Amino acid sequence: MCRWLAYSGSPVLLEELLYAPENSLVMQSKHARLGATAVNGDGFGIGWYGSTSTPGLFLSTEPAWNDLNLRELSAQITVDRVFAHVRASTGGAVQRSNCHPFRYRNWLWMHNGLIAKYPLVRRELVLAVDPELFPLIEGSTDSEVMFYLAVSFGLEQDPPGAVARMVAFIEDVGRRAGVEHPVQMTVAVTDGSTTWAFRYSSRGRSRTLFHSTDVSTLRRQYPDNPALHDLADDSRLIVSEPLGDLVGAWQEVPESTCVVVRPAVEEELLPFKP
Repeated sequence: MCRWLAYSGSPVLLEELLYAPENSLVMQSKHARLGATAVNGDGFGIGWYGSTSTPGLFLSTEPAWNDLNLRELSAQITVDRVFAHVRASTGGAVQRSNCHPFRYRNWLWMHNGLIAKYPLVRRELVLAVDPELFPLIEGSTDSEVMFYLAVSFGLEQDPPGAVARMVAFIEDVGRRAGVEHPVQMTVAVTDGSTTWAFRYSSRGRSRTLFHSTDVSTLRRQYPDNPALHDLADDSRLIVSEPLGDLVGAWQEVPESTCVVVRPAVEEELLPFKP
């Protein structure tokens, strides 16, 4: 499986998210506390928004803990919205085109989980991707096909609805092929302004997902913590597992839930029922 984080809010150095926390994402690449696998060393990826609407990508097949370029860039790049992902392959090749996040126009997508018995259902799923989008599929992962299915099913107009239709389609294809529990996922997707994150599995026992507590609440609880004073009230993190042990800083996302994070708006938690 994999570990990921999605951040939006006040501009911060990338290293403050990837390296500084006690249980940082780079630390999770070596020793995840809550993941299905402890080591997530099959590559990593960073997606962020700069001066244009098209996000930048830095993808590598190196383990995140061993990539000096990541360390150097993280000390220089300031971000106000970033997706970061460390990969543990569930069968796909370790190659750059299989590293998350995936990009389409101004959209980013990353995933932890799998489509069960993917080789058995891959052909039918891939053929359901819009023919105009099909040439954009570069890798061999189920995660990338999930993304382009969601785009095919209306992601740009209705992200929660499109992801629900994508999941329902995969479950239908899988169950017709004899797969009892076809989908396991925590997914994050953003258009550069809003972030949607989903926790869902066909079995009803999804991988872990957490969101950060309101910053103003944390300031009142921890007035002597300097890290909280430079963050805007609408700064938010959604993570596979907490980045530290600060009491009250993290809330678990409930099973079958969509988290919506918009600028200057308190996050919403909505039921997700494909």
